[in-house]
This record gives sequence, C-alpha cells and structure tokens, in this order.
Amino acid sequence: MQIISEELNHYLSTTCENENELLTKIDRETQLEVLMPRMISGHYQGRVLCMLSKMLNPKRILEVGTFTGYATICLAEGLANDGKIITIDINEELEDKVRGYFLESGLAHKIDYLIGNAVELIHDINEEFDLVFIDADKKNNGVYYDLVFDKLKSGGIILVDNVLWSGKVLTNINDTDTSNISTFNQKVTNDTRVEKLILPIRDGIFVIRKK
Repeated sequence: MQIISEELNHYLSTTCENENELLTKIDRETQLEVLMPRMISGHYQGRVLCMLSKMLNPKRILEVGTFTGYATICLAEGLANDGKIITIDINEELEDKVRGYFLESGLAHKIDYLIGNAVELIHDINEEFDLVFIDADKKNNGVYYDLVFDKLKSGGIILVDNVLWSGKVLTNINDTDTSNISTFNQKVTNDTRVEKLILPIRDGIFVIRKK
C-alpha cells in the first residue's frame, strides 16, 4: 500500500521549503550509490523534521540510525546555538561519505557521529535530550524507546519512523518486521507516560511527547 500517491507527494514537496543543494546532492548520491536508498528521509519528510526541530529549538538531539546523514542535517538545522546532535549508526562502510557530508553542511561542529551498536552506545551516553529520532532496525524500536526514555526531558519529543510500514500494520501479514512494528505501536499506545499520535507522512512518523 502506498500511503501517499506520487502525485500528492510531489505536490507536498512543491509547497514546502526547498531542500538546499547539499541535501539534493545527498539524496541523488544515495539513490545512485547506496544499497536500500529508500531508507533516506527525502525532501518532504526532511522538511518536516527540520520544522519540528526548529519549533523545539533543542539543545540536545539523539538520532538512532544515521544512514547517509540526510535527516541528521535536517534535524541539526533547528538546534540551539550551543546545541548538539548525537547520531548513531552501525554501518562503518558509509562513515567517510557521511562525515564528508557533515563537513560540507557547515554543521559538523554540532554533530557527534558515533559508529557502533546503538543499544550499547545509548546506555553509555550521559545526556538529557529534548528530541529523539529513532529510524533504525525495526526489531529494536521498543528497546531504543526504553533506553532513551529516562534520558528525555519532560515535554521532550520522540519521533519514530516507518510505523505504518507501507500500510502492512492494517493487514494480517505476519512477517517479522510487520509484527515488530505493530507490537511497538501498541506499546506506545498503551503507555500512559506520554501523549502520542501518528502522522501519515511518508511511511508514518510516531510523535511521542513525554508528560
């Protein structure tokens, strides 16, 4: 199931802010050179992440799942002057390319890019976050959620990507990823410590506010 048609997605992209030349370059090179390019946030979702970040003006952001750094840069655009984003990815093969993008963005001084197992790395991070973006392996959504929750300020926001999973959450499909995502969605739905809603943007973004 395609949540938003190509025509509507094009309309959304033409009525929001333009992505800058670097983001266009990252998108193009990801599509041409990187496996599973669909994982990139892309223009419209990137502007959504940027807008949410600018509204919060966070001092500390945590991103789980860097991929090629597109969303990282979008989130970093909204950081406070003394702000920092910590982004974690396990794919060391992309590290040189992504660090190059961060340098080109002019935001590298605000980005701590960590390579390794996010479960282990999050545990050792001693920071309090205003905003968390989870966009990594879907089987561990619940694990990441639990790990970051006590590190999130009251009133802070957790964003979780791909929670509609191309509409498969509405079906009887029982593959592992769909099952994991459905289980996570129910976990958040039942969590009385937060206010929450799903935005049907691209593949679905869960917006979760800690009370």
